[in-house]
Amino acid sequence: MLARPLKDCVRIHSTSGTTGKRVVAFYTQNDIDMWEDCCARAIVAAGGSDEDVVQVCYGYGLFTGGSGLHGGSHKVGCLTLPMSSGNTKRQIQFMMDLKSTILCCTPSYAAYLDETLYDMGYTTNDIKLKAGIFGAEPWTEEMRHSIEKSLGIKAYDIYGLTESSGPGVAFECCEQNGMHINEDNFIPEIIDPDTGEVLPEGQEGELVFTSITKEAFPLIRYRTRDLCVLTRGKCSCGRTLIKMCKPKGRSDDMMIIRGVNVFPSQIETVLIEKGYTPNYQILVDRVNNVDTLDINVETPEGTQDYEIPAKEHSLAKSIKHMLGITPKIHLVPQKSITRSEGKAVRVIDKRKLHD
Repeated sequence: MLARPLKDCVRIHSTSGTTGKRVVAFYTQNDIDMWEDCCARAIVAAGGSDEDVVQVCYGYGLFTGGSGLHGGSHKVGCLTLPMSSGNTKRQIQFMMDLKSTILCCTPSYAAYLDETLYDMGYTTNDIKLKAGIFGAEPWTEEMRHSIEKSLGIKAYDIYGLTESSGPGVAFECCEQNGMHINEDNFIPEIIDPDTGEVLPEGQEGELVFTSITKEAFPLIRYRTRDLCVLTRGKCSCGRTLIKMCKPKGRSDDMMIIRGVNVFPSQIETVLIEKGYTPNYQILVDRVNNVDTLDINVETPEGTQDYEIPAKEHSLAKSIKHMLGITPKIHLVPQKSITRSEGKAVRVIDKRKLHD
């Protein structure tokens, strides 16, 4: 799937393969320059300048996250720390020694960095972070507020996909209420995911992109599977680019459990509202032809053993109110759920093993 001779291409990246076979995307030098410009805009929109130190904890290699923000940071003129993901204690040490001011990673890894910071005996007084640019996985407003409070920063969303370039297709500004789409490079549409009908501005549907400046891999009306809303209104930041809301889920991330549409973000919203950490795992299975929904959640600090049954019952009731179905809640010991250094694995659907 190349629109230019292979000799004109200087790099490839690849999707994670979460929805099927990996997609390999090719880039000319102009494609990379455009992509890095988009990421630079995201850094500036988050308050970045050539005075900042940007710590990039997205994965490098085939994944687009690290390379995109790395290049964008260079374009702005920031001191760039190409940390990649993992080795979390070393991340904290570099963050303190080099006085990082902007953190780029997945939101789940930001939460893990915060947890590790305190486990190492430090607090936000020991770091200089002012902003975070988080993406590559779904996250809720509740998780944003939790990260902002715990790390003492402003948390900005960034959106992208390998098929269109990578992160930087859209980014949040100071308003933090939607992401500006770089319309000089990407034409967005919203369609009905079932019929393909183009929907008017303000209606929720599946996001579709056409790349108008890509050379090697220009896709026309590419279906992202992300569900969101487009709006065009005056923004206090002064940008006139159309905005997309934070994706409300993916049309292929949606689980149908006992006939009910369920998105993991709905469960995360309830957990954080009730004071739980965003460390959880959803287990879906089918027993005697009936779907089961189990959710493992780490027990809040200070909880006594005799309190656990009541907390499990209360949380199950709250999630039922959100979803319409009752899950089985299991409060498990703190730090017993594997932490993510990349994209968090939130759902284990065992029903697929039965097909």
